Amino acid sequence: MNELQVIKPVAEYRTNPLGIDAAKPRLGWRIQSRRRGVAQAAYRIQVSEGDDRFESAVVWDTGKVASDRSVHVEYGGPQLKSRTRYFFRVRIWDRHGTESGWSETAYWETGLLDASEWTAEWISAPKRDGAEAEPADYARKTFDAGPGLKRATIYATAHGLYELHLNGERVGDALFAPGWTSYANRLQYQTYDVTPMIQNGRNAIGVVTGNGWYKGDIGWHSERGLYGDRRAALVQLHLTYEDGREETVRSDGSWTMATGPIRLSEIYHGETYDARLERPDWATADFDDAGWVPVETLDADKRTLIAQQNEPSRIVEDIRPVGLIRTPAGETVIDMGQNMVGWLRFTVRGEAGHRIVIRHAEILDKDGNFYTGNLRKAKQTIEYVCRGGGPETYEPHFTFQGFRYVKLEHYPGEINLEHFTGRVIHTDMEPTGRFECSEPLVNRLQHNILWGQKGNFLDVPTDCPQRDERLGWTGDAQVFIRTAAFLMNVAPFFTKWLGDLKADQFEDGSVPAVIPNALPKNRNSSSAWGDAAVICPWTLYVCYGDTRVLEEQFDSMKAWVDYIRRQGDNEWLWNTGFHYGDWLGLDAKEGSYVGATPTDLIATAFYAHSAGLVAKTAEVLGRAEDAETYRTIRERVVREFRNEFVTPNGRLISPTQTAHALALAFDLVDGETYRRTAATLAKMIEDNKFHLTTGFVGTPYLCHALSRSGYHETAAKLVLQQEYPSWLYSVLQGATTIWEHWDGIKPDGSLWSDAMNSFNHYAYGSIGDWLYQALAGLDTDESAPGYKRIRIRPLPASGFDYAHAAHDSMYGTIESGWRRLADGRLQVDVVVPPNTTADVVLPGAALSGVAEGGRPLAEAEGVADCRQTDDGVRLTLGSGGYRFVYEAAGV
Repeated sequence: MNELQVIKPVAEYRTNPLGIDAAKPRLGWRIQSRRRGVAQAAYRIQVSEGDDRFESAVVWDTGKVASDRSVHVEYGGPQLKSRTRYFFRVRIWDRHGTESGWSETAYWETGLLDASEWTAEWISAPKRDGAEAEPADYARKTFDAGPGLKRATIYATAHGLYELHLNGERVGDALFAPGWTSYANRLQYQTYDVTPMIQNGRNAIGVVTGNGWYKGDIGWHSERGLYGDRRAALVQLHLTYEDGREETVRSDGSWTMATGPIRLSEIYHGETYDARLERPDWATADFDDAGWVPVETLDADKRTLIAQQNEPSRIVEDIRPVGLIRTPAGETVIDMGQNMVGWLRFTVRGEAGHRIVIRHAEILDKDGNFYTGNLRKAKQTIEYVCRGGGPETYEPHFTFQGFRYVKLEHYPGEINLEHFTGRVIHTDMEPTGRFECSEPLVNRLQHNILWGQKGNFLDVPTDCPQRDERLGWTGDAQVFIRTAAFLMNVAPFFTKWLGDLKADQFEDGSVPAVIPNALPKNRNSSSAWGDAAVICPWTLYVCYGDTRVLEEQFDSMKAWVDYIRRQGDNEWLWNTGFHYGDWLGLDAKEGSYVGATPTDLIATAFYAHSAGLVAKTAEVLGRAEDAETYRTIRERVVREFRNEFVTPNGRLISPTQTAHALALAFDLVDGETYRRTAATLAKMIEDNKFHLTTGFVGTPYLCHALSRSGYHETAAKLVLQQEYPSWLYSVLQGATTIWEHWDGIKPDGSLWSDAMNSFNHYAYGSIGDWLYQALAGLDTDESAPGYKRIRIRPLPASGFDYAHAAHDSMYGTIESGWRRLADGRLQVDVVVPPNTTADVVLPGAALSGVAEGGRPLAEAEGVADCRQTDDGVRLTLGSGGYRFVYEAAGV
């Protein structure tokens, strides 16, 4: 390996993205070197238009730029052209003058940058008379392609969900395209490079459309056609030849359509598929479509079209069944061993016309029988009609299920588990986080947190993937986003979702409870839910150093805080209106979902928090006047919070864990009041035998507030608690994901409720960021966000012998871990990627007693600024891997 290398060049977070519409794409790269203390001093970027050898058509050459920036470097060349591939490469110089070679060549390709470039027409099946059991539509067209083809690219979208086919093959591996957005304002289109699929001569293109979120059942009120009553597709294929000629094949009135084997397909209810109606060659040029009818063309707005922003949903892994169960009720049930989201693929032999029914559920009831009560109106059912004549393999198209258990009805012949595969589907985000520790149950908790994210990050951050809901609840998203950003690269995912939040935000600045707003009759805008408008973009900035998302969302962020200011009897308190409060708090009154913490206390706490984040955002963006305005708002709100909710002697008026956690986490109290609040919180937990009582609002902040205020051991005892209510209670009950309720399944096996009892609901998985940030000690410094400057401060705790976290940042892999050695000393391991620095605290260390790699600190390469403090040894590290060993006092 060369001494200095540039690796993994990306554009807009992605490797070689197709069809982007950013006017100035941001480029980034990582640096690889075996040496310690490597930092970039300068870079050079070359961008060419269509020439991957950079021999001609170089449109932007930065020359040697003195800068240590290696992420979010904005393209600064001439205005980009539509439908054009731009190649780029990077080289760097380090602080010692060492020059790297060029990186591997990467590219981005632009999409259709102007709505006028869409010459295709929206095509639809003839309108049907309101039948709910609506089959999918198949539309097709033949066309000719000549010799000398250079490139073929399809741009496509739909009202509904669609699949593309070309010459008998499915195009791409994206599922549930075009995704779910605020369709009236933002509709994504997808780009496909189909050059290898085009044949010289006659070709055929086809598209299948289903209801999806656009036209199918959405929400528990079973509303249909939320966005429109007609499915439609928009398809545009561009053929570019070596001699410069271009041809376009577009959806228009010349296409023909029919129905096929997909007789019904709904997000909630599943799919009915009649294999006898399959047309294997329907998207080939030789197919006889004499019985097909002309499509209808629709006049629909194309100005709302935007390029795909996040990664699409895909099949990301397969899992195999772990067992076959005969329940006491006589049911035949397959156990997948994991609560998963996606669908079941199976192979079967059956006579033509034989109907198989497959139902999906998360759990078995206390008697061991198949349980679907918590699905409410969602059917989650697959009906498959065999075509006969041999083995046939099937998997669904426009639906997904949340399940661990699968009940088979009318399944022919002997059941062979080898014929069944669980196909796990979610937005194809890059995994970035790993955590492990000495406690197996906590490792299982980490597993469950990860699978909760997998199951609920399917194009939008859903609240549950099984019942008749699956909506993008804002409160759930904001409490989990920090954990999510440890585990996966969620920047494009949340950037896209925040665009929809901004689009669906009401004119008065209030924010719908779910995004996209699938509950249009619900105008309630609750604290902690609407605050997602501020917390989520700020978190993306902290985790990825992304200032563009702050710029794009800043008006939305301000509008939310301004909306709050207009509420209530006092502009510095929020004491009116509807609020979800500490949702599902265990201290709620009988029959209530809302915890005991006063809703005006919670609302005012989040008011102060969001105002402060808007002020910080304004500072980052260089908007000094706004920064001062919202800093003043925060100061006034904090002052009023103290007047309203803190007694003259410094006691919070609300004796709840959530009230105290929020006051500490949001810095709403200080001095002696802060110390008293922290001590009171710890005492409440101790008096409750180290059990929590918090709901959705308090839980994410509880352990952080304790660890930060000097009660880290109390936080650790909460995390290690095994009795209900606790995180480990569900683990011991056999959970493989995070539950919606602390007691979704009670100790006696009975269930909390049918009405709202998801067993895959990620909100309480927000404890994950405490495992990373506090226990393992891995965090970023807000002053140099995106892990440009890393904070390493592991906090060992009783009950743990070691903890280790790793995170693949935009600069490379960061690691922080500690271990108690057999001789009683503490070992701390740190990995710092090139072009970053880390501020490290070695807890309980004495400066004279620390060795790194067997050497005294003074002799250790890459270690600087060593100093003794009350909490240990503080030092600064350049890039590289380090191992510190020392006698730890009081740790």
